[in-house]
Amino acid sequence: MFSPYYARARRNGQGDPENFSAVNLALYEPRQKIWCMTERPKSRLSRSASHLTIGPSHLEWCNDHLAIHIDEISVPWPQRVRGKIRLYPQSPTQAMFALDQEHRHHWWPVSPMSHISVEMERPDLCWTGRAYFDSNAGTGPLEKSFSDWDWSRSTNGHGTRILYDVRGAGDTGVSDALSLYVHKNGDIDQRLVPPRQRLARGMWQVGRSTRADENAPARVTRTLEDTPFYTRSMITSCIDGAPVESMHESLSLDRFNRKWVQTLLPFRMPRF
Repeated sequence: MFSPYYARARRNGQGDPENFSAVNLALYEPRQKIWCMTERPKSRLSRSASHLTIGPSHLEWCNDHLAIHIDEISVPWPQRVRGKIRLYPQSPTQAMFALDQEHRHHWWPVSPMSHISVEMERPDLCWTGRAYFDSNAGTGPLEKSFSDWDWSRSTNGHGTRILYDVRGAGDTGVSDALSLYVHKNGDIDQRLVPPRQRLARGMWQVGRSTRADENAPARVTRTLEDTPFYTRSMITSCIDGAPVESMHESLSLDRFNRKWVQTLLPFRMPRF
């Protein structure tokens, strides 16, 4: 989706998506951050209805859970990253949502409330907890349809609150927002869209905003990723009259499409 190699191949009329695949893993520890996103050619890809292999890593459905076997090298500081992640969906949904007016891009909140078990060999880490599982699909480059978007999700143990705020590409791009509450049984309520609040910018000055109640200012409590076109953060706000802590993402496709950003991307996304 954000591959500079795929973007170059598309411009040359050779954009076969199966030739540009990667497993992305990010681990955030108090003293270090580990990032893996090595792209592989089609010869290193195999898949079936229940199995996906990309390079040395693979994913497979095992009855009631998704098993993710990680065997990667981190960047930009190389180290072996190996382990197994098990994700157990607990609130499966069937609804898909169009993100753009032309219905070229769709988002599916597969199981917003899931259970996760992480057993890493390298680094030596293990834990269990809550997880979130969704999927995006599209029939064209994101930067052709969108200027930017903000997304957040939070859970209270009974359900998950999701906000998806998109701005279309171009000066006349249409703005639209999804405001959902997904119950533990997978039922989805569409709720009123809260007002937009601006958030503090990161080092790379990517604009961040969220949707939240007016009576309590939203703020960033921790920035996990701060790149020239994308940020991932933890934020606090008030939604539906209750204080929440949310995982938040901001994506600028206008920034992503700039040549200087494309030049920087291989440092975080090598290809082998």
